[in-house]
Order: sequence, then C-alpha cells, then structure tokens
Amino acid sequence: MPDGSSRKERGLFELYAQDPEAADRRLFGRVPFPDRRGFLRGAGLAALSAAVGAAIPFHRNMPSGFIPLALADTGAIPGKDGLIVYNDRPMNAETPAHLLDDRITPIERHFIRNNGSVPEDTSPDGWTVTVDGEVDKPLELSIDELKSQFEVVTAQLTLECGGNGRAFFDPPASGNQWTYGAVGASEWTGVRLADVLKAAGVKDSAVYTGHYGADGHLSGDPEKLPISRGVPIEKAMDPNNLIAFAMNGQDIHPMNGAPLRLVIPGWPGSCSQKWLTRVQVRDVVHDGPKMGGSSYRVPGHPVAAGEEVPEDDFVIIEAMPVKSLITSPETGLEIGERTLEVRGHAWAGDDRIAAVQVTNDFGATWIEAELEDPANPYAWQHWRTEVSFPTTGYYEVWARATSDKGVSQPFAIAWNPKGYLNNSMHRIAVRVA
Repeated sequence: MPDGSSRKERGLFELYAQDPEAADRRLFGRVPFPDRRGFLRGAGLAALSAAVGAAIPFHRNMPSGFIPLALADTGAIPGKDGLIVYNDRPMNAETPAHLLDDRITPIERHFIRNNGSVPEDTSPDGWTVTVDGEVDKPLELSIDELKSQFEVVTAQLTLECGGNGRAFFDPPASGNQWTYGAVGASEWTGVRLADVLKAAGVKDSAVYTGHYGADGHLSGDPEKLPISRGVPIEKAMDPNNLIAFAMNGQDIHPMNGAPLRLVIPGWPGSCSQKWLTRVQVRDVVHDGPKMGGSSYRVPGHPVAAGEEVPEDDFVIIEAMPVKSLITSPETGLEIGERTLEVRGHAWAGDDRIAAVQVTNDFGATWIEAELEDPANPYAWQHWRTEVSFPTTGYYEVWARATSDKGVSQPFAIAWNPKGYLNNSMHRIAVRVA
C-alpha cells in the first residue's frame, strides 16, 4: 500500500501556459474577457481577493491570463485551499488526507473532478432545469421555482470519485492518479430529486435517468457532451438525492457545479451531474457519454492483476464500497510521546459503518475505535482512538472500517483495468523518537 508521497503538483504558470483565456474559465468559472474588468466586479474578484489574502485595489488593470505572484508558485485554485492539481484540462484536484479533518468538508477543501470545461456563465439568473422523457408532465424549472415549489432540505452527503485510490494500482491504471483525497462530505442544500420527479409524474415505463449539464466538451464541439450519466429509477427516487443550489450555506463553487447540481450520495461522484440542465427519464439504461464501454464499470467477476477483460464482462458501478480515512495525524509525523490520538472518517456507499479498528503492529492486533453515528443518512461517520507505542522506532497506523452488512476493508487492492473502487486500508507512518 504506497503512501502516495510521489505525485505531481502543477503551478498556475503551467495552467496558463497554452491558453490563458481557457484557464480563466476553468479556474474562475466565468466568461473570458479581453481584460478582467467585467469579471472582477463580481464573484471572481471576491474569489481572487480571498486567494491572495487581501483586496486588489488596481484589479481593473489586470489583463486576462495574469497570475498574481502570491499564487503563481503555489498551484492555488481561487476559492480552494491546499488541493493537489493532477490535470488542468479538465480541472481535477484532490485534497490531502490531513486537510480533510473537518467534520463537514469546507468548500475550499472539497475535491474537484471535471470531465469537460466549466460553463462560461454560472450565474443562477435565468438558469433552468428540464425534467422530461418518461413522465406525464414535463417540467422546466428555474432555481427560484425549485425553492418555492418544493421543500428545501439540507444534509451532509458524502461524494467520492469512483477512481479515488487509483494511484496505487499495480500494474497501473490510466486516468487521474488519485491517492486518498477525491472525497468530501459537505452540507448540501436543495430539493429532493424524488419530489421533482413525482411532480413530473414518472411513468411505469421508467427504467433509468439520464443527467445532462452545461459543461463543454474539451474539443470545443458544441454537439458533443463530456459526460452524461444516470442511475436506475429506484435509486433516483431515494429521498436522500438532492438537486442542490447551495454548499455549506453558500453558493456552490464554480468548479463544484454552480449554480445547480445533482448530489447522488453513496454512488460514484460521476452520477452527480454538475451544472445541471436536464434530467431525462428513460425506458432503457441510459447510454450517454461515460456510460458504456469500461467507463465507470468493473468486471463482473474477480480478475487477475493485468488481465485483459472482454468489454461484455464489465458491469456498471453502483454503490461505493466500505472505506475509511485517517485525517489526523498527517503521515510522516515524529513524536516524543508514547501515545497518540488518531482520528478520521468512514463511509460505506448505501450502507452505514458498524465499526472502525486501528492497528499499529501490521495487523497482529486491532484497537476498536470510538465511532459516531452519521449526522444523517449518507454522511460519513467520525471515529477516534488512542494508539500506544511500546518503544521508539518506525510504526505504521492502519485503519479498517466494517459496514453494517459485515463487509470490511481489505488489505490488498481488488485490481480492475480502470482503477476503480480501491478501498484498501488507509495507512500513515509515525516515528516515535
């Protein structure tokens, strides 16, 4: 189980090197301007000022593509803090495990997983979502109409990329080399997807949903979609799914889907369409981009590492597996004491966590951690324990979660060609001086 210490960080100079206007769109989620005068009068100025830590008196003079020196060497993304950028086209960035220690993931520390380019305009004004297909009454609703016609609810919901942990596959799997931090559990505010579907009148012929967003294909071809996934109608009707318009009581960050997105907790984050514009109810399994082939699919049976798998053997990923994360301390800690508090979170797709155990002797013995109930269904659960070290030296602390279905995290990775669903135990290194 590698510790994820070898990874690539990109500075903003690299992001802006080839296409500064496109970089502006990806970083700030607004239309590109010959200069930033219009952009920096609104949310973009606030985000940039927050990123540099002060107001920018002469912001009207800043040209498009200009990188404030305070950000240039840090790889910072305005409105985000401490994320590691793996790709800028599309933007993908994860959060180091020790920066996920908050009970509720702050906006600035929620990971970014995009498949296309951020829409040029993410203002809520005039934004609508359409619900159509196998329904009795197709709907087109503005954000204000969603708020006024349906019950508004807030819940802490865990979202995780299906490829979280891909960096540790051997042989390697292609794609973003996520370590542990493509996960977060923010508080989302919105209306229940099920309530909106009921208002539209789902027909008996309904089988699946298809989700569509306003993000653009990386080719620039307006006829192409970067991603359009969906879920079985039974999952879509789960009352815990939201059409969300707020994140931690604030506007959703542009990189996380402002102004409107789906939150389908417990399933791969790719089901939770960002920049949501349409939910199509279908009488067949949805066949949008990233639904077929091996995208977000795993072999329907165990395979050997590196084995070639026929495409017909792949099945769509549904619920995410049981998993835990050590968020404190940070790996590599050196201490002078013989005891240490270890804490973190655990989650299990559609299930709850029943137990979390910790070991510091490579699994010879296990310590039962104190485990809290979730704040609500699909919120991750917090755990903590005290670990004692008998002598000085090098130790590894491992965490293992078990779901209420009796399923525990494995030691080894269940290999698959696309590098999905790695739920092997998280570990950190500790040196006792």
